[in-house]
Amino acid sequence: MAAGGSKLAVGSAIAGNFLVMCAKFIAFAVTGSAAMLSEGIHTLADVLNQILLMVGIVRSDKSPTEVYQYGYKSERYVWALISAVGIFFLGCGFTLYHGISSLFHEHHELKGLSWAIGVLIFAFVVEVMVLIIAVRGVLKAAKGKPFFKYLRKEADPAVAAVVLEDAAACIGVLIAMAAIILTQITHNHIWDAVGSIAIGILLGLIAIWLIKRNAELLVGASIPEHLREQVVTIIEQNPAVEEIVDLKTRILDTETYRIKADVRFDGEALVDKLKDQLKPAYEKIETYEQFEAFAREFGDDVVELLADEIDNIERKIKQQVPQAEHMDIEAE
Repeated sequence: MAAGGSKLAVGSAIAGNFLVMCAKFIAFAVTGSAAMLSEGIHTLADVLNQILLMVGIVRSDKSPTEVYQYGYKSERYVWALISAVGIFFLGCGFTLYHGISSLFHEHHELKGLSWAIGVLIFAFVVEVMVLIIAVRGVLKAAKGKPFFKYLRKEADPAVAAVVLEDAAACIGVLIAMAAIILTQITHNHIWDAVGSIAIGILLGLIAIWLIKRNAELLVGASIPEHLREQVVTIIEQNPAVEEIVDLKTRILDTETYRIKADVRFDGEALVDKLKDQLKPAYEKIETYEQFEAFAREFGDDVVELLADEIDNIERKIKQQVPQAEHMDIEAE
């Protein structure tokens, strides 16, 4: 997904979640509900983490320097990882602590429930709208690929985080609503505490997934398997290629790949392409000096042809895999 699409998705999430956060904390102040407090903390964590995602997106657009010659594109993964850790400790950790603590403390009767339900309905509508914006961005970037597979393997982690966080937020609102209603019906505060714990577990699962994904990209994940297979096919289809000795790929960011291949070329196939100039040149050779001059010129021609074949391979790879901005194909 292009940076502009990522900024729209994350920016929409920040604005929407800020409104929702304010409403939830006000609802908690009125009702005293543990589940509502968990929802408020959940949304606060979302806002803070999405601000971190935006910082990563902005900083990743910085131009390359002498120190960082591939640019700052991978920096978005650093901030996305910090964001995911924040979800785990602030969102999951505090929410679970509060929920478990609520199980063992006496609670006052919840009040203002109708107002709280109204706030949750408002929150649900806003979260769904933000989720739709993020999902549309992913679908556009996926270009017909399976949604969940693309989200897992190729989507911008910042947008994947927004999709997962807002999906979790929608589910969390429903959990909080159910917990508050059950608490009101049964007059048992355990339901409210259970709702808080469920929201915490949901946040924990999302955080673990995001931490794993961003860690993969920071360490240096290879490009998706189907794209790697395309690269192999393009190289092997060249008649001058004998075999691929080694192929390494790396995702620099979701829009930029690095591909390094050591290729053994078939010398005879290269010479065959120059066969038309061999006989005329041979017929003109009368002395060793002329032969030596021919050998030098022919050697240069072979090297130039090899360079042309490598350029041709790289051009075809670029056509089929536009993200392959950095290619290093070497003759073994």
